[in-house]
Amino acid sequence: MPKTILCVDDSASIRQMVKLTLTGAGYAVVQAGDGAEGLATARTTAADLVMTDLNMPVMNGLDLIRELRKLPSYKGVPIIFLTTESDVGIKQQAKAAGATGWITKPFQQEQLIAVIRKVIGT
Repeated sequence: MPKTILCVDDSASIRQMVKLTLTGAGYAVVQAGDGAEGLATARTTAADLVMTDLNMPVMNGLDLIRELRKLPSYKGVPIIFLTTESDVGIKQQAKAAGATGWITKPFQQEQLIAVIRKVIGT
């Protein structure tokens, strides 16, 4: 059974690229268009890893991470920030909120797969 990744991003093109990249590498991908939708999805779907953007409408990525970490089933689930932000202060906030790692957009497909494999395996 493939490992499941929850991809939360308000950009449909980014979600599509992540899905194509990761399904091609053997992962199952569930998508959400903003933090609130991502949180609702997380409450009904078990994911092995969450990838989230920072800047989204309704609920941003930092708030999503904080809310996910309150859910017993997501306390130990790795969370990767996938964002255009490279500010050190934002990275520190993400880490404090419970983010596991950080990938800056635009990303290389090989880099994305390598990070996912390093964090959760194949």
